[in-house]
Amino acid sequence: MISQYEFSLPAYPRGFHLITEEVLSQISILPETGLFNLHIKHTSAGLSINENADPSVRVDFEQIFNYLVPENLPFLTHTLEGPDDMPAHIKTALVGNAVSLPISNGRLNLGTWQGIYLCEFRNRGGNRKLVATIYS
Repeated sequence: MISQYEFSLPAYPRGFHLITEEVLSQISILPETGLFNLHIKHTSAGLSINENADPSVRVDFEQIFNYLVPENLPFLTHTLEGPDDMPAHIKTALVGNAVSLPISNGRLNLGTWQGIYLCEFRNRGGNRKLVATIYS
């Protein structure tokens, strides 16, 4: 059986945000076992699984991504939407726009220190649309 939920997250500031509980609040119930896929319908924000305990990890992610793909690179041509737009597309390509997780015992089978991140790469990205698909 396949279930699907489409929902929006409120606008988050640029950075890496733990959204596990917010995502789960949109799902009525998880099956005993299965597969959970979460997709973000945007090209300037991504999803990742990473550290859920220490907020400094999310700060460090923001710092390293800005170091790797800075704004205002002189050779970029896609600049009409602002200096953060093309770097946001590149960062999204590096992170990806979907995560898949096993479902075990009616819960996402995340590691002890894992959570789902919204990786917001725009200065003002706005609401983000997501699709959760559950295969049971």
